[in-house]
Amino acid sequence: MSAAFLAALAFSTAQAGDIRNPLGVLELFTSQGCSSCPPADRAAAEIAEQGDIIVLSFHVDYWNYLGWTDTMSSRENTERQYAYGEAMGRSGVYTPQAILNGREQMIGTSRADLNDSLETLAAKGDGLNVPVSTQMHGDEVLIDIGAGAGKADVLVVYFKGAEKVAIKEGENKGKTITYRNIVTDVQTVGMWHGEPTRITLPARVLDPRESDGCAILLQQTDKAGNPGPILGATVITTH
Repeated sequence: MSAAFLAALAFSTAQAGDIRNPLGVLELFTSQGCSSCPPADRAAAEIAEQGDIIVLSFHVDYWNYLGWTDTMSSRENTERQYAYGEAMGRSGVYTPQAILNGREQMIGTSRADLNDSLETLAAKGDGLNVPVSTQMHGDEVLIDIGAGAGKADVLVVYFKGAEKVAIKEGENKGKTITYRNIVTDVQTVGMWHGEPTRITLPARVLDPRESDGCAILLQQTDKAGNPGPILGATVITTH
């Protein structure tokens, strides 16, 4: 790995301070083949520009039969959405669905409603209360997690920063939509048990040829392993 890349990554990590102490995490489950999704995609893009909320777009694959295969969709994204549904006691899933801090769900089309809901969660103590930060040390990325209650997984959620797609078939035929923070992979890299914790990763896991960055999520799970409350988060960008 080149010294130039390591220097660039160190700079990017430091510059993630705009959302180093984020208000919350917005996960949007969306699809290029869903006619109701473009307003939610716009709202997510606008919120991503605010600089105080971590936005992650999970493209699902269950609308691909409508005549257009979502170029960003994956079975893993669909499975994550269904796991949220099970954890929240819901009988099914839909798009565009927003999951806020792993705690609440809502239709994700209104920027104002999404912001208000995240502010309400933070005000009642369901925000990101455990500090999470990153720094470069040589050829390593250090993830530092503060103290809190309970235990949680440490996730690395890789994403592409932005991509414009011209949709040629299906319900959104003829539209060109810009998507933000498109999730490409989710990896569990460690556990947290309520005490200050440092996790060390090789810097090569953040190869900018594979992604534009990643979110670090401290997320609890239920007894079945389904995703639950997100206790802390930060972002590393590589571009």
